[in-house]
Amino acid sequence: MTNSEQTSVLITGGNKGLGFETARRLGEEGWTVFLGSRDEGRGRAAADKLTANGANVIMVPLDVTSDESVAGAVRLVREHTDRLDVLINNAGAPGGVVPPADATVDEIHSVYETNVYGPIRVTHAFLPLLQAADHPRVVMVSSAGGSFAVVTDPEQPVSRMHELAYTSSKAALNMVTVRYAQALPEIKFNATTPGEVANRTFAATDMNNHTGQLTVTEGTDSIIGLAMIDADGPTGIFTDRLGPVAW
Repeated sequence: MTNSEQTSVLITGGNKGLGFETARRLGEEGWTVFLGSRDEGRGRAAADKLTANGANVIMVPLDVTSDESVAGAVRLVREHTDRLDVLINNAGAPGGVVPPADATVDEIHSVYETNVYGPIRVTHAFLPLLQAADHPRVVMVSSAGGSFAVVTDPEQPVSRMHELAYTSSKAALNMVTVRYAQALPEIKFNATTPGEVANRTFAATDMNNHTGQLTVTEGTDSIIGLAMIDADGPTGIFTDRLGPVAW
């Protein structure tokens, strides 16, 4: 069992990019980090790197698209703790940026499997551990592309990115976040985008071929902020690193 005073967090997609940086930063805060990774080898390499720098990290093989994998992750986490303070649903899939006229159900489904069904699958499986915590939080890593206000603003670059899968999946994730928040007020459910909507910028990651203008550390500022909110903090909100974002 981990120290009952030590905050625990599970991060999906934690082996690289935003997930890894979030793990690094929370590890430096002294949190117990359960680092979820679909690729076990990359996950162990990431966990070893963080552990070498003094963090308390447990690598968790975790494919968010698999019921069996998620069930195995729950069993592994339970071997170390009887509660989970924070869940960060970070794993995401960009899709192929297929134009709407060419998009098929298969294309949409593959992206939804990770970006929508994945967070629901993981959240549902870990609810008992979250509910056992004194002050549980769930952070959904969304995107400004999931905001109707952003996508319909011609000044925003995403308004000219003509595709169906990714942006609609993040809009769905935003609604999922709000519905969880309303139904489970004892848990803080919030969504965030790793960018600055007002400045039309986003974080450079593998998912966007490192074309973003913000560093991965800047991109995780809002994730860290929501992970660390206190018991009287907000629930059911959508933010970036500058503050609230319009739905």
